[in-house]
Amino acid sequence: MKYLVTYSSKYGSTKKYAQWIAEELNCPIFEATKIKKSDLADNDVIIHGGGLYAGGLSKISVVTKNWNKISDKKVVLFSCGLANPTNQENITSIEKGIGRSLSPEMQEKIKQFHFRGGINYSKLTFIHTMMMNMLKKMLLKNGYDKLRQEDKEFLDTFGKQVDFTDKSTITPLIDYVKSL
Repeated sequence: MKYLVTYSSKYGSTKKYAQWIAEELNCPIFEATKIKKSDLADNDVIIHGGGLYAGGLSKISVVTKNWNKISDKKVVLFSCGLANPTNQENITSIEKGIGRSLSPEMQEKIKQFHFRGGINYSKLTFIHTMMMNMLKKMLLKNGYDKLRQEDKEFLDTFGKQVDFTDKSTITPLIDYVKSL
């Protein structure tokens, strides 16, 4: 089997996971904006990773716009975001968001994995800074004591640099791909 990893990473966490995955599979890695259709065609397994923004997966178009050329291949998506992907409520929300970009056929054929990234508030774009501030205000309206632990953690680390990346969390993805 020939593997290929593509990724889209704005702040670096998704790139880190993509590099770890490519190293473990000893395969080429491409930034999503630099991938060629021939690169996709020449591989048996396409793995695409992207950050989660407003519920969607960045550069998922690598898969969706090329589906007619890769639908006969094994396709794996991985997401990277702040939400804890060991929480079933978060997984459901992530997959619902990603699912809005996928046809029913794609949803049936594509395997998904979810990883936790990080944040450095000093590097956020203006828009992302505004979104994080809005989220903070929304959470504070509910009262700190009524929040989920994850939301409390968000507020406690707001404005700081936090890195939740963990190489060991790619093991299920690696095992799945190697089993194909």
